[in-house]
Parts: sequence; C-alpha cells; structure tokens
Amino acid sequence: MTSDSAASPHPHHTDPRAVRRMVPRSRDEPHRVATPLELFFDLCFVVAVGQAGRELAHDLAAGHWGDGLTGYLFAFFAIWWAWMNFTWFASAYDCDDVPYRITTLVQIAGVLILAAGVPRMFADQDLVLSVIGYVVMRLAMVTQWLRAAAGEEGPARGVALRYAAGITLCQIAWVVVLVLPDGARAVLIPLGIVAELSVPVLAELRLRTTWHPHHIAERYGLFTLIVLGETVAAATIAVQSAVDEHEGLSRLLPVAGGGLLICFSAWWIYFARPVHEHLRSNRQAFLWGYGHYLVFGAAAAIGAGLEVAVESAVHKAHISETAATATVTVPTALYLITVWLLHSRHVKTGAAQVLLPVASVAVLACTAAGWAGVLAAGLVSAVTVGVGVVLHAREG
Repeated sequence: MTSDSAASPHPHHTDPRAVRRMVPRSRDEPHRVATPLELFFDLCFVVAVGQAGRELAHDLAAGHWGDGLTGYLFAFFAIWWAWMNFTWFASAYDCDDVPYRITTLVQIAGVLILAAGVPRMFADQDLVLSVIGYVVMRLAMVTQWLRAAAGEEGPARGVALRYAAGITLCQIAWVVVLVLPDGARAVLIPLGIVAELSVPVLAELRLRTTWHPHHIAERYGLFTLIVLGETVAAATIAVQSAVDEHEGLSRLLPVAGGGLLICFSAWWIYFARPVHEHLRSNRQAFLWGYGHYLVFGAAAAIGAGLEVAVESAVHKAHISETAATATVTVPTALYLITVWLLHSRHVKTGAAQVLLPVASVAVLACTAAGWAGVLAAGLVSAVTVGVGVVLHAREG
C-alpha cells in the first residue's frame, strides 16, 4: 500500500510519451478515477482468476476437496497479492509515461504465465510455471519502487527502498522453494505468504504513501465487478453445456436461477453504500485491503460452485447433492459475512447492522435442501437485498 510525504500536483495525462520523474500524487486530487491501463490490467488478471476457478470446480466435482481448496487458496493468493500491490502503488505513483506503461505490461505478461501454470499446480503440484509468472510480476513491481525511490527524498525514499528490498527477498525465497522437497514446501510456503503480507506493514510503519481513498475504493469495486462477471460467465457456460446434451433441464433451471440471484445480490450488497470515507488511515486500509482476499476469493469460488452444482444436476459430479450445493452456499455465506465486516458494519445501524450476518447463516442452512439449495440460497440473497432497501428507506 502506499505517503503523506509532500505530494506535488501531478502533471497527469499531458504527454504519455514523455518520461517523467515519478513523484507521489496528492491524496486530495479531485476527480481521480481508474485509468484505461488499470482497467486493462484488471481484465488480464481475471484470466488467471477464471483459470483457478475452473480447476477448483474440476477438483470439487471429483471429490478432491483438499487438493482443490489448497491449490485454489495458493493460486488466488498469488493473483490477488500481485494485483493489490500494483493497485495501491498506482494510486500513489501512477505517472502514465512510457517506462511505467511498459513495466505494467510486463506485470500483465507475468500473470498470464502464472495462469498458464495453474492447471499444472492443481494436477501435479508443479509450481514452476506459476512461480515464474509470479516472480516476473513482483520483480516488475520492484523496478517501479526503485523508480519511485529515485524521485523521492528523506523518509519517503526509505519507504520505497524498503518495499523494493522486501519484495526482492520474498522472490528469492519463492525461487528457493522450487528446489526444495515437498515436505519442506509445506512449511516454507505459509512462511513466504506471511513474509509477503508483512512487507507493506513494515515499509509503511512510520510513513504512509499517498494512496487516494476514492480511487482505491473504485479500483476494488471494479475488480469485484469483474470477478462477479467471471462467475456469471462460468455458470452460463456450464448450463449451456448441459442443455446442449439435453440432460436434467428441470434441475438445471433452479441452479441457473439461484445462481443469477446470488450474483445480482452480491453486486447490490457490495455497492449498497460508499466506503471510501472509511479509509482514513493505514490501519483501516490494511485491514480493508487484506480482507478483500476473502471477498474476491469467495466471489470467484461461487462461480466454481455453480459449475459443480450444474454437473451434479446432470449426474456428472462424483459427490452428493448436499456437497454440491455446499460448493455454492459456503462461498456465498463467506462473501456476505466478509462484505459485512469490511463495509456494512461501518455505515449501518439498528436492524440493518445484523442483516448480513443473519443472511449468511440462512444461506448456509440452505445446504440441507440438496439440489434445490442453490435456488433457496438465491432467494435468501434476494430477500436480504429487499429487506436492506426497505430498512435504508426508513432510515432516510
């Protein structure tokens, strides 16, 4: 994440071909919105999200719960962490010149390499290609921080250098992991994740970078939209494939209807209230930003679960109907409770304060409904939105 160092007015979008000195942007900069490059960055990253979701769906449908969840959590961490680090850096230092654009495109190439390695990671625990892609992304980020350090002075320069050093050390550790036996990996991978998560905290311990609250909230919202869109697309393709084979239409329709209601409700709930005013300090921002690992991961996992539910409806999954329904209801409940923790509880009062926690429990209870559980979870989600709208109107 990223400083209340003296932020100078930013000469943005004057001539993108000119190479500029990378200086921090102002936290109070008006009309700060996502750039076309940031939107392109998100769209390319969602390719990796979709790949991880498809592999998760395949493993869950086959009953390989442990391997599927472990692979998904690790792959999604790599995708999310690289995305998040770029997002907060760009909020503070985006200068939109040629070196900045090229370095960002290198990061995009890295995530595509990572995505290509995801199937190998799930099938054979082969981490080589995914780690190479991850290291490419992160070392590109190091060059951005070194460039920021060259444009800074005093404490702000120290922040940038600590970021560069911390990220570099972590990448060396990931390369070392590749040559270690599986037993050692089981210990070192969690330690590597903790080290990655610690870099921003230690780098900004005394001085924070000049990230823009409204810009950050918009960037997270846009990525949530893209992940939910990928979920809808995955479910649509799964239903289409089943319908083409003329199997189980009467059981597919409830899954499709419930899945759409869940996705529509997930969008509505996330964007019910603006959250940028809550992001006032690094403490609040770190908790909020890190917590989105669960929001994004759960949103993408809903799509994987819908694929499993479709396969179960046409009797192609090797798990029970209840287990297939759980692949949808569990990530949906997780999404609801984490959105409440990160968003809703800061802006709602009275009955509205407990609405999402109650809804998450009700969605979990829908698991017991078997093949009809996805539709039931969708209806619960839709009712939650309706009740929230009524309560908000009464507050007004």
